[in-house]
Amino acid sequence: MQLRKVKIVGTGKYLPKRTVTDEEMDRLLGVAKGWVRSKANVCVRHFAERETASEMGAQAAYAALENAGLAFGDIDCLVCTSGTMQQPIPCTAALIQKAMGQEQSGVPCFDINSTCLSFVVGLDVMSYLVQAGRYRRVLFVATEIASAGLNWKQKESAALFGDGAAAVIVERSGEGDSSGIVHSSMQTFGQGAAFSEIRGGGSSLHASRYEQAGAADYLFDMNGPAMFKFASKLLPGFVDRLLGEAGVRMGDFRAVIPHQGSAMAMRLMCRKLGIHDDQLMDITADHGNTIAASIPMGIHEAIRRGRINRGDRVLLLGTSAGLSIGGMILDY
Repeated sequence: MQLRKVKIVGTGKYLPKRTVTDEEMDRLLGVAKGWVRSKANVCVRHFAERETASEMGAQAAYAALENAGLAFGDIDCLVCTSGTMQQPIPCTAALIQKAMGQEQSGVPCFDINSTCLSFVVGLDVMSYLVQAGRYRRVLFVATEIASAGLNWKQKESAALFGDGAAAVIVERSGEGDSSGIVHSSMQTFGQGAAFSEIRGGGSSLHASRYEQAGAADYLFDMNGPAMFKFASKLLPGFVDRLLGEAGVRMGDFRAVIPHQGSAMAMRLMCRKLGIHDDQLMDITADHGNTIAASIPMGIHEAIRRGRINRGDRVLLLGTSAGLSIGGMILDY
């Protein structure tokens, strides 16, 4: 076990103003009516129009501060845990600080990116620094505009995604406080790196070399069946080890908050891992897959809806491009 005495003290989220129903997505994708709902189980998602990722992140961050009864001055580190960037340089965290109107605060800002698992990885890494006293309170922000990079020719993946931002504030737990991270783990298998990628935009295929004929290299590319098959083989053994190392059982969790990927993936996960319907926190239908924002959004909604209360044990679980698998056991 890797117990860290840290506590979630505030959460918030922001969804863009434009809502896109499954019927509208059917039309955008040029498929039969009802196809998107049957394939993706996403009835409504939100697409950014005029909002930037940093502006969305700022809205979620201020919502989390209000929820915690804190001001920005109470924060001494801002970490962006997004799978997408607003721009290559500077880090999105610095842009969020600026969008919050706190550009002269001096609060350190940096990004931690492991695509869909970015929030879990960020919380895992930073929890050690909070427990050690390096930072008093950390503001995590995951803000994603997936719609900008969708390949509309890949209909099954395009049907899944939505835009949005979520924020979580973490501080050290007080004496006698049961809140904490009980255990966490992550594994990466680079043999699956090509299953989910955007090839263009980095140094190997720089934006200056963009040509219309190669436009697909700059859009999201996912081999869904291959990723699903690979992850489904790895996930049961990973979860068995995670729970075994922590000395817990699946039935001990009040809620399981997964990365909100696809309806098929979540159904398989529940069946293979023995997750009961009343444990699963599923927000896919009215959010879509919001990449790294999906797990902190799930946390926010679980708290807001009374699905978890102080002292409840929660499992965060997901996969990401890489291919990576990650999980975290925490006592809220």
